[in-house]
Amino acid sequence: MDEQYFLRGKADIRLFPDSFAFFYDNKFATSHDTTVSTIIAYDMLIIYLKTESDKIENNGMDSSVYMFQKQSKLLWTANKTDLVELIYALHSAGVVNNGMVDIKEMALVCETVFNIDLGDYYRTYLEVRSRKINQTKFLDKLKESLISRMDNADD
Repeated sequence: MDEQYFLRGKADIRLFPDSFAFFYDNKFATSHDTTVSTIIAYDMLIIYLKTESDKIENNGMDSSVYMFQKQSKLLWTANKTDLVELIYALHSAGVVNNGMVDIKEMALVCETVFNIDLGDYYRTYLEVRSRKINQTKFLDKLKESLISRMDNADD
């Protein structure tokens, strides 16, 4: 009903106009533009309050601005599945925030740090889980690499 609510000259008093401004200046105001502007104002207020709340939680730093001001130069050069496997391993071990962190937050941080878009990481995790042979392929590779490095350092 946009034509009736938001076009001038289509006034229908039965639609219960939301403001008296419509009656004073029907060449400028429409019958329901005040309602829409109120909704937009509340949306903007919610965004502002969320930003301020995030600043308080992050010790005064605006997290969204802070994260993008310090663009990481690190690039994840293995495949995305390997990073998802690592994220889920760290989450399962409870080694970040004493295990009190959400997978979504960990994925977002890794995406930001390593300049990568993981896409649907939950679906990727399900694919890792459904592997018939060697479900933890990347973690095993990491372990072998570290052991090899330690062995070579002893030589």
